[in-house]
Amino acid sequence: MDEELQAFRPDPADVTPLYIQLANKLSNAIGKGRWRANEALPSERTLSGMLSISRVTARKAIDLLCERGVLTRVRGSGTYITPKLEQPLSRLSSFSEELSQRGAKAGSIWLSRELGAATPLEMLSLGLSPNMPVVRLKRLRTADDIVMAIETSTIPAVYMPDPQAVGDSLYDYLDERGIHPVRALQHIRAVNASAAQARLTDLAPNTAMLHITRVSYLGSGAAVELTHSWFRSDYYGYVTESQR
Repeated sequence: MDEELQAFRPDPADVTPLYIQLANKLSNAIGKGRWRANEALPSERTLSGMLSISRVTARKAIDLLCERGVLTRVRGSGTYITPKLEQPLSRLSSFSEELSQRGAKAGSIWLSRELGAATPLEMLSLGLSPNMPVVRLKRLRTADDIVMAIETSTIPAVYMPDPQAVGDSLYDYLDERGIHPVRALQHIRAVNASAAQARLTDLAPNTAMLHITRVSYLGSGAAVELTHSWFRSDYYGYVTESQR
């Protein structure tokens, strides 16, 4: 650990403030998986002693990363790596698949599973005829038991005869039945958490969230899924790569 920490020592000859250098080095290391989600970061005392910097510098660096949502302070316990999921826009994958690739455990807290007639909006989004039956799933999505999102999904009932059989991954359920979404259209916008959403996600009312609407399609062109997700913006983000 001692030798590994030396790589985070700020350069006094650099014009960038020492605490920003340290914050950037720690942030890059966290992004590369040096520490896992919910793992404790070395204390301010440890960082200052090993890196020959003041505790004020270490504290300001940690404060900055807490403001960025990279770290979370737990009073009386320490500072921990904030679970963060950054999903690439170029790949169609499920919440469970993305977490599994990052070594985290995906889970669901079910709020409701019901069968009903398609609403006008569901008919329009999924290309359904009037009164066609659909399954509606509502749940909280968790990462290592931390609630990250509220999710509601509408699936034509023909693809889901038994809603109770769905586990933590909707796409796994579909794949097991030979139903394979191959593309999706997603609309992403910023919203403020309602009082009900804030209670479910342990946020303050009006906290910023990401509202993502996704419609997934089969190879035949038929729509198979309409999902609305409200993600905690401190835990979840999208990344995209552009080239010229």
